[in-house]
Amino acid sequence: MLTLLFLGSVGLTEILVLLLIVLLLFGAKKIPELMKSFGKGVKSFKEGVNGIEDDLNTDSSAKKGTSTASSADSAKDSSAEKK
Repeated sequence: MLTLLFLGSVGLTEILVLLLIVLLLFGAKKIPELMKSFGKGVKSFKEGVNGIEDDLNTDSSAKKGTSTASSADSAKDSSAEKK
């Protein structure tokens, strides 16, 4: 038994009735097209999320690289001033 926040408990019978209603509304030919479109949407969403994660990782590594390089430069500058 599956419990959803807004539906209470949903059993097998309720799921089968919902599937039957969807089948009657859209027809047997239209459901595969709908699922294909839904799958493309999910794939596009995942690619977008991965793209954002890659951008964030690139930005954070670039900041780490520049902070490391700038600290190395400042260390060189301070050693040059002491001489």
